[in-house]
Amino acid sequence: MYKKYLWPAAKYATYLGVKTGDNCSIATREFGSEPYLIEIGNHVQITAGVKFFTHGGAWVFRNKYPNFDFFGKTVVGNNVYIGNNALILPGVTIGNNVIIGAGAVVTKSIQDGMIVGGNPAKVIGNLEDYYQKIAAYNLDTKGMDFVSKKKFLLSQPNSKFIKK
Repeated sequence: MYKKYLWPAAKYATYLGVKTGDNCSIATREFGSEPYLIEIGNHVQITAGVKFFTHGGAWVFRNKYPNFDFFGKTVVGNNVYIGNNALILPGVTIGNNVIIGAGAVVTKSIQDGMIVGGNPAKVIGNLEDYYQKIAAYNLDTKGMDFVSKKKFLLSQPNSKFIKK
């Protein structure tokens, strides 16, 4: 049990049997009871609270069919971001270059280049349109230390920040 809480999440996922690609950032430790049915591609960020499911619902059939069980493999493509507390249901394939919004309940497979959100998750846009919308707000802060980033961001005019 100590491994779940003391090991880095990516190492724990691999220990459980999740197939993980290169350059992933994994913050969740919730891979269901069959983690070996989950495959994660390269350059994937899975944030806190995300839960993967590999089965579900069989309980209600077990009075009539005592050994009833069904499963679904989950495949996450390359260059994917999965927002906080998203739920990924059994049998879902997530394409490449996908953003899944925080709290989304992903019940169906997602094509390449899409942005999905909601419950159930629905396509709300595509990556290229999203980039065009936010490119003007790029402040190139990746790699800055905390103090430098704070000083830089606090010096920017309001016009440099997105508004909703």
